[in-house]
Amino acid sequence: MALIEARGLAKHYAMGEQQVQALRGVSLDIAAGEFVAIMGASGSGKSTLMNILGCLDRPTAGELRLAGEPVDRMTPDQLAALRNRQIGFVFQQFNLLPRTSALENVELPMVYAGVHSAERHARAMAALQRVGLAERWRHTPAELSGGQQQRVAIARALVNQPSLILADEPTGALDTQTSAEIMGLLTELNRQGMTVVLVTHEHDIADWARRRILFRDGLIVEDVVQQPKARDQETPA
Repeated sequence: MALIEARGLAKHYAMGEQQVQALRGVSLDIAAGEFVAIMGASGSGKSTLMNILGCLDRPTAGELRLAGEPVDRMTPDQLAALRNRQIGFVFQQFNLLPRTSALENVELPMVYAGVHSAERHARAMAALQRVGLAERWRHTPAELSGGQQQRVAIARALVNQPSLILADEPTGALDTQTSAEIMGLLTELNRQGMTVVLVTHEHDIADWARRRILFRDGLIVEDVVQQPKARDQETPA
């Protein structure tokens, strides 16, 4: 079953009198349970596609369905509800609230979803347990390492039980060993059935995925299935 169905996605920006074509009619399907790496140079269109897939931006033309729902026809409120229900986001800079505990950071998407406090607490603790950080639930981001902060961000992405994780350069601010640990965690989540789509410019990070899509000048120029990196290939501590 296709979780993501994109047909003829185009995105044009006006920069003064010039039209910039960020996407030029991109079509692709991503099945539920896939692990996909999207690569490309700066300006290739990969981040534009990620924003559209995440319902953070609308295409100029084309159609997008997420879990069978026609995203391009939705109102802003419907898009916000879909994001909160179906998509978990992981970013390069973690995007955690600095004066807030790990637990409270993970609870945040449930606050927007209207989940009552007792259930928020239980689900946030379960998500932190899932990423191996339950014992650090009281700590603020300043008291956590970069890798631990990214684990909190992944727990936050998981807490509403989305069908899709979108990760934008999730290891870009991390060292090699910590990057391998985070990619190992994303791989394990994928093995448990989570669909993972990540943007990266690093080939060794893309090697963890089962499918690699390469963008150039707003077009897909390569789309290949690959043998993913195994856990025993991680960089040793």
